[in-house]
Amino acid sequence: MKQVITEDKTAAVPKLRGRLVDNVSEGLNGTLFPEKVWSEEEKWLLVAVLGVEMIVGVVGNSVVLIIKVMCRGQFCCHYWLPFISLTMSDLGCSLLIMSGSMMAALTEGQMSPWCEVVSLLKFAFITSSIGSIAILSAQRLIGASSTGSAVLGFIAAACLTSWVTGLVFGSIPVIYDWVRYDPAEMLCTVFWESSYSDMMTYILCVFFISIFLPFLLMFICSVRIVVSCRSSNRYISDEDADLSEVIPLLVASYIICYTPFFMSELILLGRKDLAPAPDWLRTLSSVMSYLDCCLNPLIYFFHQSFREAGLALLWTRKPRKPVLEPVLSAITRTDFSLGGRSFINQGKIR
Repeated sequence: MKQVITEDKTAAVPKLRGRLVDNVSEGLNGTLFPEKVWSEEEKWLLVAVLGVEMIVGVVGNSVVLIIKVMCRGQFCCHYWLPFISLTMSDLGCSLLIMSGSMMAALTEGQMSPWCEVVSLLKFAFITSSIGSIAILSAQRLIGASSTGSAVLGFIAAACLTSWVTGLVFGSIPVIYDWVRYDPAEMLCTVFWESSYSDMMTYILCVFFISIFLPFLLMFICSVRIVVSCRSSNRYISDEDADLSEVIPLLVASYIICYTPFFMSELILLGRKDLAPAPDWLRTLSSVMSYLDCCLNPLIYFFHQSFREAGLALLWTRKPRKPVLEPVLSAITRTDFSLGGRSFINQGKIR
């Protein structure tokens, strides 16, 4: 959510969001802020990093989704619905948002309406990701399995709510035309042009409803899970351990990867001139948030039964049926008398 000078509304459509005159943006009080201009070396380095993250994210989350669907009976998972929601969020971000950022870094902008679509989907993926982890943490702490119809309906409604909340908050900037391309983040995001009060209201609502409440629930539940596991004297073998044992790792990964994003938004919130956070912090926030989508598939493979099920699905092949060769099974002697001669039938072959 940044500040930029208003573009000419009479410009030709579709227009390329982000190519500003003299590479500057104007703050609330008229202060000019320089826009980030990447050198060729920096641009290709970012493209390479984004490309690696996109490939790892797409391949890793696709494999995880296949394992979760096809090998459910080979590993213990009582809370599978939030896991599916989280994997779908990571896969969508890897497939759509990362590829869009990589192309934007190459073309120095994003075309409308793809610019608005990216901004909308980014909100949906962020809120659904943290919402799925929060639901998974609470479900694991309570011990409510997803097998019961009532619990399954409640968990499905909660996961759907996290997706819908992101779509609603993401559609507001699109409707009010607050979306612009940010070259530092390499994707379209929300810019503020005149009203600090509007920015304050919107950011506080988004952070409190979509970020703070799920984060608080996720953090408290994960801490209690770790404490209860350490205080319990029960021994659980690796084969019997539930896949939800990786929840503390998912929470730690999310906190580490999204810390630059939260810092950049808090910096913007504390500046009444709407000056954006430093370019390096905004770039780091995009790269690290994409990294979270790549780390989650790797975290799942820390679970032994899940790892074994995945390896069995990927590498184990069905044995071929052996080719049967003809075998002499019986000999039958038959005499045919013809002109004083005797002929013998040699037998049967199977």
